[in-house]
Amino acid sequence: MERLQKILANAGIASRRKCEELIAAGHVTVNDKVVTELGAKADPNVDVIAVKGRPIKRENKLYILFNKPKGVITTMTDPKGRSTVHDYLKKDIKERVYPVGRLDYDTEGLLLLTNDGDLAHMLTHPKHHVPKTYHATVERVPHGNDLEKLKRGIKLEDGMTAPAEAEYHDVDPDGKYATISLTIREGRNRQVRRMFEAIHHPVIRLKRISFAGLTLGGLQRGKHRKLTPAEVQKLRDAANGIETAVEPDSEPEH
Repeated sequence: MERLQKILANAGIASRRKCEELIAAGHVTVNDKVVTELGAKADPNVDVIAVKGRPIKRENKLYILFNKPKGVITTMTDPKGRSTVHDYLKKDIKERVYPVGRLDYDTEGLLLLTNDGDLAHMLTHPKHHVPKTYHATVERVPHGNDLEKLKRGIKLEDGMTAPAEAEYHDVDPDGKYATISLTIREGRNRQVRRMFEAIHHPVIRLKRISFAGLTLGGLQRGKHRKLTPAEVQKLRDAANGIETAVEPDSEPEH
């Protein structure tokens, strides 16, 4: 027996939080009976579970790495008609997958998508401290003292940030900009941009280059690929606080 919201998330219906909202709203039935209790459990191999009258089916777990371009919304639909992640996946990916966390409209780079609700929840929960690395190109060149502030933690309006890893990646000889490699283990809204604003070096360009140890490799902007089993295991290890390396002979699926 499993919690109903977990079953729905694992079936690719939506994120676990959204599934809880569907249950609370009375849109979920188990054996033709409406269930609104979030603690309710069911057996997906025995019980008939439906959402808005449509029985769910267990979907194969799918794990996607996507190189998100700037100007793309990290959602599957957008009421304003803007370009979304789904627009880039729909020709090749028939299963319903959902972004693991978000990248801002103006942020590009590595985005994971999956229908594995459990893993997505673990990867995004603050208590698991999963590392995410960005290349932030900022106005002017921050002093070393500014990088030390980032490393110690920055006071934002929603509290102190956790210690980060920060180092110079590229510096303009004329001092007009610098690209800083920043690794954080949180996922607050616009956190990287706000951290640099706090040290008075606004972000010009922001790209996520790594998530839980996975990188873009040679994946072109706007392209996606399936993760290898070794890479999926690397994500699971990262969510459990275990550092692992993907074997060099593990070839990604295209």
